Amino acid sequence: MYKLARTGAVLATGLLTALALTGCGSDGDKDDAGKDSGSTTSPASGGASSDGGSAGDAKDLEGAWAGKSDDKPVVLSVSGGKAVVVADSHVCSGTVSGTGKPELELKCVDGDTTRITGAVESNDGRTVVVAWGSGTKDTLAKTDSDALENLPELPDMSGLPELPTP
Repeated sequence: MYKLARTGAVLATGLLTALALTGCGSDGDKDDAGKDSGSTTSPASGGASSDGGSAGDAKDLEGAWAGKSDDKPVVLSVSGGKAVVVADSHVCSGTVSGTGKPELELKCVDGDTTRITGAVESNDGRTVVVAWGSGTKDTLAKTDSDALENLPELPDMSGLPELPTP
């Protein structure tokens, strides 16, 4: 029972973090404008092919992405060169950079190493494929930030014992 509540709390925290990051995109766009004035936008159709077509650049990864890997939810949020991944009750954050094949460098709060280094294999603006250094591969769909607004309320967790801090 407590594990389910803690898992829900971790996922909710990650989703709120992801939502907060995607809501801050306008400031990041200003900072990136001077650095990457020659960039192109992600193609709406025909951009990535099934043979590992264009992965775009870090700016094309901006926004919220969600899907399932091994029947477990995975959420990736990118804004202003910062990235957050919530997967299998792990919350990881860090940076995304690069052109042609953007790379993610993350650090997980709990020390998990499944999704700490990743490379975007393809991104057609609707679906992104991220291959992680651990061998895990996530296929995620672009999500509308409004989709996160109607999440159910979390149960009262005030009676849970405090978790020890490392």
